Amino acid sequence: MKIAEVGNIIEFKEGLQGIVEKVNENSVIVDLTIMENFNALEMEEKTVVNHKRYKILTNKE
Repeated sequence: MKIAEVGNIIEFKEGLQGIVEKVNENSVIVDLTIMENFNALEMEEKTVVNHKRYKILTNKE
């Protein structure tokens, strides 16, 4: 299992996407405001996602 790094964009929970802001031992903290439909979802700006529950879409450059 590849662990995301700060700056990576990940996908989780069937289509939610966010940019990794912090990497912890078992999870990452993700900023969800990059999604175009973020305001319509009425969610918190950040969330925690376990390493087992996401896939990396883009690597930081």
